[in-house]
Amino acid sequence: MQKEKEMKLAVQFGAGNIGRGFIGALLSRSGYRVLFVDISDSIIPELQKRGEYTVEIVGETRREETITPVSGCYPGDQLLLDAIAEAEIVTTAVGPAVLEHIAPPIAAGLKHRMQKGVSGALNIIACENMINASSRLKELVEGSLDKDVKSFIKEHVGFPDSAVDRIVPPMEKSGDILRVRVEEFSEWIVDRRGFAGSIPEIEGMQLTDTLTAFVERKLFTLNTGHAIAAYLGSLYGHRTIDQSIRDEQVRQVVRGAMEESGEVLVRRYGFDRDIHRGYIEKILRRFENPWLKDDVQRVGRQPLRKLGFDDRLIKPLRGTIEYGFPNQNLLIGIAAALYFRNEDDPQAERLRELLEISDIREVIPRVTSLKDADVLTAIENAYEDRGVEDLVRNYVRQWIRIVSMKEARDNFAQLVDEAMAGREIIVASRGKPVVRLTPVTPPTKRESSLP
Repeated sequence: MQKEKEMKLAVQFGAGNIGRGFIGALLSRSGYRVLFVDISDSIIPELQKRGEYTVEIVGETRREETITPVSGCYPGDQLLLDAIAEAEIVTTAVGPAVLEHIAPPIAAGLKHRMQKGVSGALNIIACENMINASSRLKELVEGSLDKDVKSFIKEHVGFPDSAVDRIVPPMEKSGDILRVRVEEFSEWIVDRRGFAGSIPEIEGMQLTDTLTAFVERKLFTLNTGHAIAAYLGSLYGHRTIDQSIRDEQVRQVVRGAMEESGEVLVRRYGFDRDIHRGYIEKILRRFENPWLKDDVQRVGRQPLRKLGFDDRLIKPLRGTIEYGFPNQNLLIGIAAALYFRNEDDPQAERLRELLEISDIREVIPRVTSLKDADVLTAIENAYEDRGVEDLVRNYVRQWIRIVSMKEARDNFAQLVDEAMAGREIIVASRGKPVVRLTPVTPPTKRESSLP
């Protein structure tokens, strides 16, 4: 116990899989005792009782690691105020939408730190799938504080932005609620310019002066590929990401999309093209990891956020448009996202409702905030083509041809000829059959020369 009291203290907001399996584990390995902060009535008492948990690390091999000493508390506990007053580092892994909820207890803890006269530097790092998450957290924290506390923060508290990369899927149910499984690969890149005082030595933390390039590399590659693998996998009936990426049709589009977005990164930030292609292949192998049974329904959730203007699908698409690069695979991924359905995800349900009550031409700009007419048309066409492909895969017979509304408009005379020759022509919109084209007088024979 005495030895624990002599250890440096780190406060980790979020005791979920990423908090325990990634950031909390790195802090523990670096000599910190870690206090997890969460609202979970199952995890926090267990952390308090046991003071340790197991991380299962899987790659080509599998190994286990015990993380200790750890404890837990709730956001409203006095213990948290005292911990923030004492801590050398505070980290978060709660999700971008939750930052506004943890800002008040952090603000209260910083005020308590000031009142206790603690002059040592404290650094607060938000480890979220969000660009400039720490800077955003700082805005939220300072929003309710008076001038004196803001001055204290300016002098003693840093909010360095960071980029994190590690796949931490949900564990199958077991008797150990704290046990967590992670992939062997991990990356935590932090902007050195945002630190207050001396930069703490933390295992696995890489420092950079060009964080934006690495944030976009992850967003445009891992996040883009992961999302498209989930959305196409869902359409193709796959349950997990590893199953999806082993489907050559899915793999081809995922790789193609990451290569398209990669060309943007090469042009914008000067990444070496060959090295970046190696990075893409490494990500594909990570997706294939048989130990990481990551459900496509989990990875695909919150499609409205992921179709946002600055998120993993639309932002790289905008880059390809800016530089005049190909983007067909990105368009396919965006179309697949529009077809994503998950009754347990409010955003997926909201997207489904929007598509049921509004025309696709209205939904795309509303969801993506895109305004360029040519880009919107390209997404609409990809959406229609995506629906046709699904119908073809599920229902097509030798003498049925299914076409999109656009294809019907562009090739109407040819389709009439085919219908007169005996082929059943079905026109689809939004992935649903809407019109059947048949001759008034039944054909007398079938033409074997039909394509």
